[in-house]
Amino acid sequence: MSLNDTVSAERTHIAFFGMRNAGKSSLVNAVTGQQLSIVSEVKGTTTDPVKKAMEILPLGPVVIIDTPGIDDEGELGKLRVQKAIQVLDSTNIAVLVSDATRPLLREERELLELFQEKNLPHVTVFNKCDLLSTLPEAGEGGIYVSAKTGQNVHALRELLGKFQGTEREKPIARDLLSYGERAILVVPIDSAAPKGRLILPQQQTIRDLLEGGNIVEVVKDTELELALKDRKSPPKIVITDSQVFGKVSKIVPENILLTSFSILMARYKGSLLPFLEGAAKLKNLQDGDRILISEGCSHHRQCEDIGTVKIPKWLKEYTGKELSLSFTSGGEFPTELKDYSLVIHCGACMLNEAQMKSRVSRAREQGVPIVNYGMAIAQMHGILKRSLSPFPDLQKLL
Repeated sequence: MSLNDTVSAERTHIAFFGMRNAGKSSLVNAVTGQQLSIVSEVKGTTTDPVKKAMEILPLGPVVIIDTPGIDDEGELGKLRVQKAIQVLDSTNIAVLVSDATRPLLREERELLELFQEKNLPHVTVFNKCDLLSTLPEAGEGGIYVSAKTGQNVHALRELLGKFQGTEREKPIARDLLSYGERAILVVPIDSAAPKGRLILPQQQTIRDLLEGGNIVEVVKDTELELALKDRKSPPKIVITDSQVFGKVSKIVPENILLTSFSILMARYKGSLLPFLEGAAKLKNLQDGDRILISEGCSHHRQCEDIGTVKIPKWLKEYTGKELSLSFTSGGEFPTELKDYSLVIHCGACMLNEAQMKSRVSRAREQGVPIVNYGMAIAQMHGILKRSLSPFPDLQKLL
């Protein structure tokens, strides 16, 4: 797999912020070597975040994001500014682009404070330095560049590249097995399954296990019993799609570790413990409670859709309550969550770790429990403790 085949959720997200006409779009084009963004002397040319997945050496696979100006005006301008600020939720490295011919403005200083509050690696770029006769000190984490002449653009790439590697490569499942041990992955094929391919968490788990030197078998839930039968030695672990958790748990012997792709992705994105706490809320839901069911990606809804059909059905059966359900997908996630009693989130395979952690933090800061599909389904099927068998420390908390 080449670097350009890396999925967006696994790429370093580098976002460019600043005032209108500070030269953000020109700088993005200079850094990428492409006409990614439209450049104009007219203020506010960039009206929505523009994203491009690409490879830039020495950065490797990245997503470059050009954002609207944070000083946009009018009602529509306020919405554009909100969109720009929302980009911070998925940003790994922030770049503040300022006009080198003037001092930093209040809005720019506030942005820098926001970067620091979020503990976000960042660079302050003083653009248009070709208009200066001499270059003052840029300060720590600052650099003078000219998107117009290309001055110091390569140095900016090198500076950004120093942040690379701050996120260590984390395993999805391979650390749960020893070299050469066997894993069975249960992948149901129904009307909601994509044609001709496996979904991203399944692909990533297979790749991760193979990199660990493990033996991987992939079966449908209808062939799981056959895969387990007549084996001299059982598999170390069975990893299943959450929607067949109940069925699979009845088939897999207790001496075999059992979990789901969704639970593994929660661990991979750093949200396993908060989701465990959120799962407990399911037992205490009351009539009229509002539940937000959120998908990280946008896709065509099928008749057997897990988020809008299966989970609502299981919620009704498990709680016996009349609940008020709301649904969001893709980049849509409410800023205000206080009116909800619980958030049930997908496995977040299409969101990067920063974005998922931001959503979890937002919920917890507002006192709203949050759980993901896998742990919610395991709780509703009475197998949550079993589904955490690969993680004995968490099992003890139940």
